Amino acid sequence: MRSAKTPNETRENVHRPSETDRLEEMAVRVTDVLDQARVLGASACEAAVSASLGLSVTVRQGQVDTLQRHADRGLTVTVFFGHSKGSASSGDWNPGALDVTVRAACDIARKAAADPFAGLPDATELERAPRDLRLDHPWELGPDEAIERARRCEQAALESHAEIANSDGATLTSQRGLRMLANSHGFLAGYPATRHSIACTVIGERGGAMQRGTWYSLARSAESLQAEEAVGRLAAERARERLGARRIDTRLAPVLFAPEAARGLVSHFVAAASGGNLYRRASFLVDRLGEAIFPEFVRLAEEPHLPSGLGSAPFDAEGVITRERNIVAGGVLQSYVLNSYSARKLGLDTTGNAGGVHNLSLEPGRLDYGSILEQMNTGLVVTELMGQGVNMTSGDYSRGATGFWVEGGEVVHPVEEITIAGNLLDMFRRIVAVGRDVDARGNIRCGSILIESMAIAGR
Repeated sequence: MRSAKTPNETRENVHRPSETDRLEEMAVRVTDVLDQARVLGASACEAAVSASLGLSVTVRQGQVDTLQRHADRGLTVTVFFGHSKGSASSGDWNPGALDVTVRAACDIARKAAADPFAGLPDATELERAPRDLRLDHPWELGPDEAIERARRCEQAALESHAEIANSDGATLTSQRGLRMLANSHGFLAGYPATRHSIACTVIGERGGAMQRGTWYSLARSAESLQAEEAVGRLAAERARERLGARRIDTRLAPVLFAPEAARGLVSHFVAAASGGNLYRRASFLVDRLGEAIFPEFVRLAEEPHLPSGLGSAPFDAEGVITRERNIVAGGVLQSYVLNSYSARKLGLDTTGNAGGVHNLSLEPGRLDYGSILEQMNTGLVVTELMGQGVNMTSGDYSRGATGFWVEGGEVVHPVEEITIAGNLLDMFRRIVAVGRDVDARGNIRCGSILIESMAIAGR
């Protein structure tokens, strides 16, 4: 067992400090930074401080493999001298370290070339009255309880079936973070947020062949996590259903992306719609605003204010207000994903996406997973993707995949060692169904996606 940063293993609350006290301290720190930057001649400044506390334990074969407590803090300063920008960061909040960090940022800005698009967001775009989205759910979890929960998770997996032969372990984590952001437009706001998870990976064996299965649960509150025994049993089931996997012949066939794989498809779209790729003209969505990218029934909406949502945020990483909006409606690309810099480069307005999207949801269809299999009739279900074969400029797509072969709407056998290929624009336009089996374990929430036909390279 590797040693923890904090050796005391008695039961205690890993979230002991008062968030009110910590936020007040953080507000003082960022205000001091803004004042110092102003004294040093900066025309504008942004400062962010963050702190996190957490506990993580991994159990393998019933024994504690790792037990870690962590307490991290950081400061990032960005200053502007006109349109020249400089940034510096530190893990130390002490006044002397803050002074050094601010001076370093100013020195960089004085030497940097002017960029006419650089600067803080417009003051009118900032969130002045952040709402409480119920993101803070501390878990009074001590090491002993964490270890016991992880053991129960792994034990449930190992005992679920004789074909579960080994384990890569069960991991339980609990984390609470605070962030305070301020800028010289008078913005000052911050809030605490928590994230808890439990995950398990086991190995099934049949006839000398082995397959790995993983499952996890992730939520803002401990009460919203799946029971650890359920997580273990689902990991075991995923390992067992992969046993007997084989290749299939090369062909064209319908492909159904299971929710965990479908999320990757949506993330490729988000990357293509993001400002950095657009202004560099390294995206297949350049100049396609207002065009039909998907079938008419597809809607992608950002929902940043879902209570306790994993991607919820009252403001983005620049302090810009977040809003509910359609990125795609009726299949048409309605909006890009922009921060203030990329928006200026493109001659558009920021969309409040500094730091990424917030609870991007693919509107579910009416069919459950079984009904989509029936609609597909014969084809490939993709449950896992491998490799990085995505060209964001052209949209060309080629990735290794595993999953299941389906005939007559029923799974026939698991599949491995294949490659699926196409072009993302063509794939998006050939979506024929979206499932209601939504996987909400992340910032992108979506169900299964059925594509009419793709190239499958096998034997």
